[in-house]
Amino acid sequence: MNVYEINDIGALIKGNSYVGRGIVIGKSADGKKAAVAYFIMGRSENSRNRVFIEKENGDVITAPFDESKVKDPSLIIYSAVRRCDNKLIVTNGDQTDTIYDGLQAGKGFCKSLKTRAFEPDAPNFTPRISGMLVFENGDFSYKMSILKSADEKGTACNRYFFDYTALAGMGHFIHTYVCDGNPIPTFQGEPERVRIPNDVDEFAKTLWENLDADNKISLYVRYIDLATGAEESVLINKNK
Repeated sequence: MNVYEINDIGALIKGNSYVGRGIVIGKSADGKKAAVAYFIMGRSENSRNRVFIEKENGDVITAPFDESKVKDPSLIIYSAVRRCDNKLIVTNGDQTDTIYDGLQAGKGFCKSLKTRAFEPDAPNFTPRISGMLVFENGDFSYKMSILKSADEKGTACNRYFFDYTALAGMGHFIHTYVCDGNPIPTFQGEPERVRIPNDVDEFAKTLWENLDADNKISLYVRYIDLATGAEESVLINKNK
């Protein structure tokens, strides 16, 4: 086993009916761009009734596709991507705002997330996954986190944090679930090492085409030029 192997993310997700929600952060192969991706999947009607919307300021939110069908908005409607000064936050829940508010108050990524726990959706206890890119001196570093239940009863929360130097052609992929199940088994171990291509469209295509056709809902990918700050993004919603 090569612990330094960099995987093809398409191969990692292909044939897996339910990896849940996923975050990828990394640097393009040519070393010129930061890359971030976030996708959501869903099995219930409530979870599937969503779209991504990119706002004028570059923030990305989840929103109901059909408002008349919304049953419980608390865990499915939130800011997914939000900018704070030289930082870009991406998460799978309202902890995006927790991190943002914490940064504004002088707290760091980890300290802010220590106030949060996994989602209260027993028996799955969906993990909260988060990432943050920090841009400085023409480059960036990034952090990732997962907050998940310590046991099948939701007795306590285990919090894991990862800190990365951005390396050309490599990113890290963290997702909420291992695969489908009842209850759904949560993600285990460190974020997976994956290849990051130079082209935002290529990366988006690889992700979208390999996510399960029945359960995928929305995908957002953004590339940021480290020299100019110019941004390219791809947003795909299954509900149109």
